[in-house]
Amino acid sequence: MAKIITIGDKAKWVGYIKRAAESDFYHTWHYHSLDTGGEPILFIAEIFDDFIAFPFLKRAIEGTSYFDLSCVYGYSGPVSNLKMEEIDDKLIEHFVIELKTFLEQAKVVSVFSRLHPFYNQTRLLKAFGGVHSNGKTVYIDLTTDIETQRKKYQLTTRVSIRKLRDNNKFRFAIEKGPLAVAKFKAVYTESMKRIGANESYFFNEEYFTDIVNTSEYDARIVMIYDQNVLVSSSLVMLTNGILQAHLIGTNTDYIKFSPTRLMVDEIAKMGRESGVKYYNLGGGVGFKEDNIFKWKLCFTDNTLDFNTWRYIANAPVYQQLLDKKNLVEADNIDFFPLYRYS
Repeated sequence: MAKIITIGDKAKWVGYIKRAAESDFYHTWHYHSLDTGGEPILFIAEIFDDFIAFPFLKRAIEGTSYFDLSCVYGYSGPVSNLKMEEIDDKLIEHFVIELKTFLEQAKVVSVFSRLHPFYNQTRLLKAFGGVHSNGKTVYIDLTTDIETQRKKYQLTTRVSIRKLRDNNKFRFAIEKGPLAVAKFKAVYTESMKRIGANESYFFNEEYFTDIVNTSEYDARIVMIYDQNVLVSSSLVMLTNGILQAHLIGTNTDYIKFSPTRLMVDEIAKMGRESGVKYYNLGGGVGFKEDNIFKWKLCFTDNTLDFNTWRYIANAPVYQQLLDKKNLVEADNIDFFPLYRYS
């Protein structure tokens, strides 16, 4: 029988994720404890010492006795004490059977999870179906020397970074503590307001204080200054050889200087010095190949496939929920589960 670990059992959650051969900060107890979008649970299927663990957010479906499962913001998906390629068919079959049983017993209608682009999680989900291609994510390979890395920069990017360095106005810093959190929150919030981001991208100072105060991953607030004026700041996470550019903000008065180009170059340098292998820049908005995606390609041509898992566990109830809202599955609405579309 599968185990379900709740957010109240920190020690067990932390223990399983620490044993995982491949995991990121998105899988941690701490990151899940900050999420208010549902009840965090960690599903465990195991045979003796080998296991597959899958973190979810369990959500009640309003007006019904049913639930659905979603995930935290970022790349989560299943993990194991074995690398994805090393998991044998017996453990995968056990995982599939146990997860299907859990979904039925827990009255789960659908499951949505963003999958981690660096891990081959899709092989665990083939028996279910529902793996959906969502485009590409861009990453910088930090296992190469820094000059090889910079040769991949497009000419305009190299020139821009060189000008910012030659200017001697801008400096890079890594900061900690309440003041660093307050400064990051201010410039990040300013940026979100400027681009018209929806409310899910806004966080209070307590959230930022909490997200950086943990031993489960290495969280850093990095800054670019013009003298004493904060130009740009980013919240980055370093976990198991992967550096994630989690959140970033830029002072409106400095956008014309493109300081984020210097920020990316400095973070890559910092990551390499910290033993990181890959610096994930992410994709475009909604992982479309938009201007943001093209901007990230100015640093490298390295990309990975980004997939989501969209599984309908109870098709009759799923259809009833669609009918209740007069919704019809349509190719032009990229939203799952569709019954939550508004």
